[in-house]
Amino acid sequence: MSKQNCQCPKFKTMCGGQALIEGIMMRGPKKQAVVVRKPDGELEVQEKELRFIKDKYPILGWPLIRGVVNFADSMYNGVTALMYSAEFFPEDGEEEEEEPSKFEAWLNDKLGTEKFTALITTLAVILGVGMSIGLFFFLPTLLGGVVNVVLPGNMLARNLTESLLKILIFVAYLALCSHMGEMKRVFSYHGAEHKTIFCYEAGLPLTVENVRVQPRHHPRCGTSFLFMVIAISILVSTVVFAIWPVYNVILRFLAHLAMLPLIVGISYEINRWAGRHDGPITRFFIAPGLWLQNFTTFEPDDSMIEVGIKALELVLPEVRGEDEW
Repeated sequence: MSKQNCQCPKFKTMCGGQALIEGIMMRGPKKQAVVVRKPDGELEVQEKELRFIKDKYPILGWPLIRGVVNFADSMYNGVTALMYSAEFFPEDGEEEEEEPSKFEAWLNDKLGTEKFTALITTLAVILGVGMSIGLFFFLPTLLGGVVNVVLPGNMLARNLTESLLKILIFVAYLALCSHMGEMKRVFSYHGAEHKTIFCYEAGLPLTVENVRVQPRHHPRCGTSFLFMVIAISILVSTVVFAIWPVYNVILRFLAHLAMLPLIVGISYEINRWAGRHDGPITRFFIAPGLWLQNFTTFEPDDSMIEVGIKALELVLPEVRGEDEW
């Protein structure tokens, strides 16, 4: 009887994943797998061995530093997997492959296919991070500047206004995404990913029936982590600006940028700690993130669950427990 088909003790796994376009990416301690259900119903599988930069540079695995490194790595691999899944679903009228532009052809010729793909993925990550920073940090800072006109010199009011704006914009963004038709199926695959992880952590055989009854909200979800980043940014910036008052919009934004690596590092450590422990304090920290998952995780159908099971099985270690969180 295989390790996936036996009753095993409960534990918390470091395995985790990401929802894609009609698919799921799963990452284990040594492997990553992408499973996509193609338009013909068949499953397309991509597997690769993981190499961690902290193995070459141990300092990058230190607390606080590792949060920034892992976040950047997750962003890059997530965008790569998302682009891969999108290849199987061309937009209407784009079934025929378009001819690359002269600039694309020149880059591909100079860099080679792999380096060209890496460049495009890196640019996509930079663009995504830039848009997130603009939406969740620059926009609240800009709108918060109105307080200076109404209540000049009132730093407390300025900090409170920016804090509320950060939370409202983040929640509104998730709510808007949850109502987009294209995103609903992605969020259903997100639910399948969570349910599959829960089933595995419960020590149950990975079957559709067992996965279906699991919760769809998981405490170690990326949504929870992003909310933690917003919350920690509010606390850190409030303390910093209380000690060092800055009213100019550009200078405040630059200060937010300078604090961002520390904020991500602290958020990662808190999320990591909360994922390993159960109790009142843990439940307090994870409660907002779990609530926000109402916007980003939907109930999956059985075909989505099958994708989640396949992806997880491909990354599980040979020895049970090697992936313990």
